Amino acid sequence: MTSLISITPAYAALLALIFFGLSVRTLRLRRALQIPIGDADDQSMLRAMRVHANFAEYTPFALLLIFMLELSGVNSWLVHGLCICLTLGRLSHAFGVSKISENYRYRVFGMAMTFTALLGAAVSLLTTYALSILF
Repeated sequence: MTSLISITPAYAALLALIFFGLSVRTLRLRRALQIPIGDADDQSMLRAMRVHANFAEYTPFALLLIFMLELSGVNSWLVHGLCICLTLGRLSHAFGVSKISENYRYRVFGMAMTFTALLGAAVSLLTTYALSILF
């Protein structure tokens, strides 16, 4: 038996594991550098904090939009596509920003993929809503 909602929760779990990994990495760096709070003007600490925070800022909202889109009954390939964009985007962004001598291509690709997921879900939701009212 399959449930109506089956796609987004799996990606949410995967993204939660990535978030957990980023959290542990940040905590270990704090411990190694003996920085209890803030970044102490250490570039590696600042970057670890921003990677972790940026993930926390974008991922939940994008997942919520994608989940609502899945609930609306859209094609499962659209949901998979948006979730894959979000996952690849967050991984690429985290990798790029983590490097002190940053290659901006990873950050740009990561944000482009994240924005594709976020805007794609938002526009699809609005379109689905509008069509349900009109027809």
